[in-house]
Amino acid sequence: MTHHDLSILLDFNYWARDRVLDAAAVLTPEQYTRDLGNSFKSVRDTLAHTFSAEWVWHARWTGSSPTSPLNFEDYPDVPTLRAAWSQLEAQNRALLSGKNDETIAETMDYKLLNGQPGRSRYWHMVQHVVNHGTYHRGQVTTLLRQLGVPAPKSTDLIAYYREKYP
Repeated sequence: MTHHDLSILLDFNYWARDRVLDAAAVLTPEQYTRDLGNSFKSVRDTLAHTFSAEWVWHARWTGSSPTSPLNFEDYPDVPTLRAAWSQLEAQNRALLSGKNDETIAETMDYKLLNGQPGRSRYWHMVQHVVNHGTYHRGQVTTLLRQLGVPAPKSTDLIAYYREKYP
């Protein structure tokens, strides 16, 4: 993995995130928080979980290890979540921009939410964040369909490549 490759993956992650947030923005407050029986019960909880996990990883990358995720109820609507996530995006992009091919391969020590030790290469962790987001974007797409609203534009990696690198 090169720094350039990792930058492209991070770009893809936020491109796809924005498509899902755009689709979710049409939901009423009731639809946004409706329990649909998913692993994270609602659109809000699934999106907030994805954001929270990214926030946890960023904290680890910058030297702290949170012991609990963020409170999903702190994100009562898409604009609130989007604003917080955009700030985190800027921090993640700045962090990556300060690295190079050598430093993305360095391992970092951190603690899991349960306090157990963890150790991973930086690029593995970023790749995990992107993969994790992809998984949950798929869930949100299904939830949106269950709510009877249009699904987001394609969030497939190949759709990103076709759009950004024709």
